[in-house]
Order: sequence, then structure tokens, then C-alpha cells
Amino acid sequence: FSFVNQNGKAITQRDVEGKVYVAEYFFTTCKGICPKMNANMVILQNTFFGNPNFGIVSITIDPLHDTPEALKQYAKRVGAKSSNWNFLTGDKETIYNLSNKGFNIYVGENSKVNGGFEHSGLFALIDKNGNIRCRKDDFGNPILYYDGLEKQGVRDIQQDIAILLKE
Repeated sequence: FSFVNQNGKAITQRDVEGKVYVAEYFFTTCKGICPKMNANMVILQNTFFGNPNFGIVSITIDPLHDTPEALKQYAKRVGAKSSNWNFLTGDKETIYNLSNKGFNIYVGENSKVNGGFEHSGLFALIDKNGNIRCRKDDFGNPILYYDGLEKQGVRDIQQDIAILLKE
């Protein structure tokens, strides 16, 4: 991928190579789940603050509205302080393809819902090799993504980030 962050800097896959990072999809005018998701991202930011091998990638699904300047204001509003937390914007088709086909995390437009966009509250955990990592449920089945809205999901991803940082 190649997007632009809140500081107007191009961010590509190379910028996250060799790092453990969490990815999410959101939009700055969201009044639904995005504020809760990003409050939970702040918890992750604070837990691993200062670790150069950890990052957060928050990709907007409303790139027409969410310019680098809008993302910068949003980052400040939600308490993003880490230089390793990138709020990204770019080509809408590229963003939607990356989400829906790359991460397999649904995003879409829907004029019938509040805000005009639909997306999940899931966080994806990416290891140092660029692979999506997960944990298993009690039956050994993979749980591919972490619930970015619930405390248990945040605790689970915190534990797994710590493990991946040691690999």
C-alpha cells in the first residue's frame, strides 16, 4: 500500500516492515463505533509507547473528507501522541480493496446508515513479517481479528502484541 498520513508524509508497506502493528478502518466524522475504537487504540499506544518496533495504522474509509489536515486534527482530538501511529488517507478504491480483499475486513458506503459508511470494530494484528496473526479459541479455531470495542479484545491484543514483539 501507499497512502498519506496526517503529516502529509507518504507511508508505504516498507514503513511497517519489521514492525508489529495494529490496523483498523475508521472515519473522522463517525459518531458510532470509531470514538470507542480509537479510545482503545490510545490504550494500545500508551501500553507500547516509545517502542520503535510497534505501530498503529488507522486507515480512513472516507478519503474525500479525511484529508491529511482533517486526520491531523482528529489524531490530536483522540489523543494520538506516538509518532508510530499513522492516520492514513489515499485513493478510495485502493483503501476499499485493501480492507475488503486484503485484510478481509468489511468496509462500505451506505446512505441509509448514520454517517454514510459501514465498517466493523475489528483490529488486525500484523507481525514483523507482514502476516496477520491471531489467537485460537477454546476449541483451537483461529480468531482472526480482535474486537476493538470490548475490553477483552483489547486485553487479548495487548498480550499478543507483547508476544510478537519478543519474536
